[in-house]
Amino acid sequence: MAVEIRDPYEVLGVARGAGRDEIQRAYRRLARRFHPDVSPEPGAEERFKEITAAYRVLADPKRRREYDTARPARHQKYHGRVDTDLSGGLFRGSATRGADARAELVVGVETAYTGGRRRVTLDGPAGRPRQYDVHVPAGVVDGACLRLPGQGSPGARGGPAGDLLLVVRLAPHPRLKVSGRDVMVEVAVSPWEAALGSVVPVGTPAGELRLDVPAGSSSGRRLRLRGQGLPNPRGAPGDLFAEIRIVVPERLTPGEEALYRSLARESPRTF
Repeated sequence: MAVEIRDPYEVLGVARGAGRDEIQRAYRRLARRFHPDVSPEPGAEERFKEITAAYRVLADPKRRREYDTARPARHQKYHGRVDTDLSGGLFRGSATRGADARAELVVGVETAYTGGRRRVTLDGPAGRPRQYDVHVPAGVVDGACLRLPGQGSPGARGGPAGDLLLVVRLAPHPRLKVSGRDVMVEVAVSPWEAALGSVVPVGTPAGELRLDVPAGSSSGRRLRLRGQGLPNPRGAPGDLFAEIRIVVPERLTPGEEALYRSLARESPRTF
């Protein structure tokens, strides 16, 4: 079907012989100015759609040739076929997809391990709060994006609504530190466990693990438990790194004190 738009060269403010880089710079400058998410100017949304439509024509060599060939000398009509996309309708009067909305979703490390459902309340249109039931998949990492189709800004002229994009942020944990899918945890051991070697429990959101502490372990030593970090539904899970922290009793019984004094006589300082 034939449609009519304003001259794309005029919309972007570029000459007809403008190169691709110049067209791109003009589009970026105007898009930053009129983007409906940031622009306070009246009619910014319609202007942004017009700018995007013009750029789509001039940035595509084939569409640009079609426009230049079809353009009559005395008026500025284009009768080519152009698709609509995520930026909205390309021509006046067409259905326009709503803009995507973006927000942050804070989840705990426990939820990142096991997954779960979250009820999220965000500001909706006109500042009215809206609730969303969000499925958080097991193995989600910091910075991951969860998409809720059709929950963004409403479309115009019968167009579909945009999506809601939730950027995951992992909340700080009192014991666990997460880097990508790897997890680090401090494990407290007694001096004799560190010196003689032992098996100690390690609590994780996925359950309790058993850690083999080699004899002669010092504070700061890291032991790797492969595959015990955050799960990965599309590949290998992360690892769990247990960092040894030797803990001395705050108060010694008389028997413990005697043993430590005996140990001090038996083991002179060698470090």
